[in-house]
Amino acid sequence: MRAIILAAGMGTRLRPLTYDTPKSLVKVAGEPMAERQIRFLKEKGIDDIIVVTGYLKEKFEYLRERYGVKLIHNDKYDVYNNVYTMYLVREYLEDAYVTEADVYMCRNYFENHLENSTYFGGIKEGFESEWKLHFDEDGRVFEIEVGGGTDYIMSGISYWTRQDGQVIRKKLEEVVEGGNFDRVYWDDVVGTILGDVRVYIKKIDSNDWFEIDSLEDLKKAENYILGKNV
Repeated sequence: MRAIILAAGMGTRLRPLTYDTPKSLVKVAGEPMAERQIRFLKEKGIDDIIVVTGYLKEKFEYLRERYGVKLIHNDKYDVYNNVYTMYLVREYLEDAYVTEADVYMCRNYFENHLENSTYFGGIKEGFESEWKLHFDEDGRVFEIEVGGGTDYIMSGISYWTRQDGQVIRKKLEEVVEGGNFDRVYWDDVVGTILGDVRVYIKKIDSNDWFEIDSLEDLKKAENYILGKNV
């Protein structure tokens, strides 16, 4: 089992914090988000960790020295969405976690023994544009929808089996090598092949994670975290 951490983004909505710090290395309650994820992965015995960098790539070098992670650079981070980032690391997708590095995990909900591909997700309220998960009574995800409301949404953490990773890799190659993918996200790609993979939801609490996209998100997360002494 390994992990791929997507950390190429610029984080323009977090300026001025991101003028000289990558979004994923912004500190939440005193700890960089990506570093917290790496620490949590290692606590579960997952040491094969790949961090895909983009904006301010040199800022990530200390992670290689401190944690022994592998760094892969996406030099088109400011051109394409994260589908291209995933294309660059497609060979590592089998038996792997994929995490968005701008997610602050309030608790360590990584698992080191998963039989099925898994989206970790929980209920959030009153959102405007999130990746909503629709699943059957067995928990198998049959549709991914971007929208608003109150519903189960992706937490930015997923796991993919060896078999499903192979299926997704082929689809990534088809999409990227076919061109015209500049507005495509990697979750869009998965959404088109849900009938060919077996991915289930793992329900987590609504306060188990915070996605930090803006200064308002950061303030909200820190108020909760510091109040709970997480």
